[in-house]
Amino acid sequence: MIKLKFHPDNGTAFYKELKQRLDEYFTNTQTSREGNGIMRFKIFLYFGLDILFYVLMINSRTPGAFYLFYLLLGLSILLTAFNISHDAAHGVAVKSKFWNKLLFQLSFQLQGNNAYVWGKNHNESHHLYTNVEGSDIDVLNNPAVRMTDTQALKWFHRFQHIYTPFLYLLYSLNWFLFRETLMIFNYSSRTIQIRIPRNEVAKLIFFKLFYIGYMIVLPALLLPFGWGTVLLAFLLNHFMVSVIFVGVLGVSHLSDYVHHPKPDDNGNLSMSWPKLQMLTSVDYNSGSVFFNWTLGGFNAHALHHLLPNISHVHYLKILPLFREVCRKHGIVYMEMPYHRALAAHFRFLKKMGQSASPQPLAFEGPAY
Repeated sequence: MIKLKFHPDNGTAFYKELKQRLDEYFTNTQTSREGNGIMRFKIFLYFGLDILFYVLMINSRTPGAFYLFYLLLGLSILLTAFNISHDAAHGVAVKSKFWNKLLFQLSFQLQGNNAYVWGKNHNESHHLYTNVEGSDIDVLNNPAVRMTDTQALKWFHRFQHIYTPFLYLLYSLNWFLFRETLMIFNYSSRTIQIRIPRNEVAKLIFFKLFYIGYMIVLPALLLPFGWGTVLLAFLLNHFMVSVIFVGVLGVSHLSDYVHHPKPDDNGNLSMSWPKLQMLTSVDYNSGSVFFNWTLGGFNAHALHHLLPNISHVHYLKILPLFREVCRKHGIVYMEMPYHRALAAHFRFLKKMGQSASPQPLAFEGPAY
């Protein structure tokens, strides 16, 4: 990973005042930055739903009931990741470091994914160098879908805004089967290479096999529907999870409004770290109670990138303060309704498939 150097700009003063104002807010309201009673309720709710839907699925009497509870289980597990796992990965789901680590690892490992790989590289790569190729692990170099202007422009890319949604169906399955597994062999479509410690490789293999065991093998052996039905449910579940996951996160960083800054030969970026975060994330329906509750604050992604040490349960309260400080320092906050963010994502795919170096659009403000 290429380590970069940032340079002061108006984002520096903006971030300094934002932190000061938030310190005052949490002090005056005598509120902890970590999760509160709402978060504790969410923890019991989502993990409770995970258990409930698995019990209902494994005791299904008809194929229809089996498919229903299997998909509800997949949805519940995804919402657990959005609302609990993510905050826990940043150490803010609860106050206890032990419980944060346990909640994070439990939810990730039981999905057949590796908590170490995601947590370390999410916090030390994606959050630090968002959208910077060669430094942000989430920047892809996939030959089928052109997402960076350093990637060769092929004739078929002009159609990628049409065929990419079908590839998105495979996102979750690719993550489970290939994304981490290929990293063991130092092969990945990521633009930076990842080294996984041997003990984490052992965990990765064990939990993937464990996931296959309780999601495929056990239902196939205990229920009378056959392996074909179970495998179809498994695939449908991953298709559903993929569409939701990409629909939630893809629109934030892959948009024709966001920037993909390039450092110079010495690793210097011509902006501050706070400015980078504001230029590389799109927020949608930031003030929505529904989105905040279901998506765990992922819809307020710029806010999260700047303030990963604050639980999403506080976002709705601090959002007015955040907007105010942005306006004061001339920082553009790209927030919009979801349909506009989704349209910008597809425009991004189309432009990247038809132009060698498309430039981001100038953001003109919320259009509610």
